Amino acid sequence: MYALLFAGNGLSPAQISSLFVIWSVTGFVLEVPSGVWADLVSRRWLLAAAPLLTGTGYALWTFAPSYWSFALGFVLWGAGGSLRSGTLQALVYEELARRGAAGRFPVLAGRAAALGTTAVMAATALAGPVLTMGGMRAAGLASVLVTLLGAAVGLSFPESRGDRDRSEAARGYFAVLRDGLAEVRRGPAVRRAIVLLSATSIPGAMDEYVPLLAEATGAPTGRVPLLVLLVSAGGVIGGWFAGRGRGALAPALVAAAVCMAAGAAVAPAGHPEALALVAVAFGLFQWATAALEAGLQEGISDGARATVTSMAGIGTEVVALAVYGGYAAGSVWTGPGPLFAIAAVPYLLIAFAVRGRRT
Repeated sequence: MYALLFAGNGLSPAQISSLFVIWSVTGFVLEVPSGVWADLVSRRWLLAAAPLLTGTGYALWTFAPSYWSFALGFVLWGAGGSLRSGTLQALVYEELARRGAAGRFPVLAGRAAALGTTAVMAATALAGPVLTMGGMRAAGLASVLVTLLGAAVGLSFPESRGDRDRSEAARGYFAVLRDGLAEVRRGPAVRRAIVLLSATSIPGAMDEYVPLLAEATGAPTGRVPLLVLLVSAGGVIGGWFAGRGRGALAPALVAAAVCMAAGAAVAPAGHPEALALVAVAFGLFQWATAALEAGLQEGISDGARATVTSMAGIGTEVVALAVYGGYAAGSVWTGPGPLFAIAAVPYLLIAFAVRGRRT
């Protein structure tokens, strides 16, 4: 609901767009430095600090609303997101590996993503009553309290980095960064995993436009949120089944591309039920993302794990910006249906790239 908060405080569409640019640039700039830091210090403490940075931004928005507090809030949110992205995957994978359970990583990653999407859906449903009862200040205060809970969850993670890990960390920031860059340069499997994982982030960016696709079906306004929830539910189901059948990655990606293209092509012709195909596609994309994340983690050494993982985060940001720019340009010529269908095409190429491989 933050766009409503910004507009309610007199910001123009151009000013609101500039805030989103600040948010994106912050995440892009801090992604790799935060990954290196996560290879130097306690990852558990970074996971606790990340939501506190975001919560501080929410507090500024809630109690001191202005353009500059909104901008600073997005800088803090971007910094918190960067601290979390590579750190969480690195911590979870290494702890599982130390317990001989690294094969569980895609299952946990997929289910975490599924639960995250479910939480967003629940929060969206609760936003209406909260705004009705207490307005934007109540919604802002609730958001701050949730980040405090997130910090507590971060502290609850186990972390058993041993003497070797502390020795690696003692080498310093630039030594870890060099190791991470060298690992990417010398490891074709790691480079391939980063490229594939970045490319499969397209649905994450296209998700912002699902409401427009639902609206283009001609469904009554009251049904549009339900159609959006249908697509979100597809992602939840896909995440819940992550880790199973990783050998079927290529055919699953082909099926996802076909479902997304077919559903997006048919839905705007007055067939909102065709969004069920888009939901299937988003579920398969979420399942595939967990498999590719596992493949990346399996190819990285512990000393620069968070650093290399953050490099994949950079790729994801680049792809997202390309999608946003491509959608904006394409929308001048055509509607959401064809644009979603076009966004499915790269997955045929990705499927070709992973054919015959486990990840």
